Amino acid sequence: MKIRASHILVKHQYEADDVLRALSSGKSFEELAKRYSTCPSAAQGGDLGTFGPGRMDEDFEEAAFALKVGETTAKPVRTRFGFHIIKRTA
Repeated sequence: MKIRASHILVKHQYEADDVLRALSSGKSFEELAKRYSTCPSAAQGGDLGTFGPGRMDEDFEEAAFALKVGETTAKPVRTRFGFHIIKRTA
């Protein structure tokens, strides 16, 4: 099974919390990704494309595959890269 997801990657927990607050107030995920994400995918609004099991960091993957299409993680997901806000897009 493959899914498609986007993410916003930041270095610190407080930055991730700020992004989650902005999302809950109606801000666009893609715009926030372009503005705050430190990942090269920021230029595409955080889009990571399609991937299957075993391609991403284990904690990231577990959170991404648990989401329904259109859903965003309620809490930041910590990996060795930093803190991710993940949105499943397909």
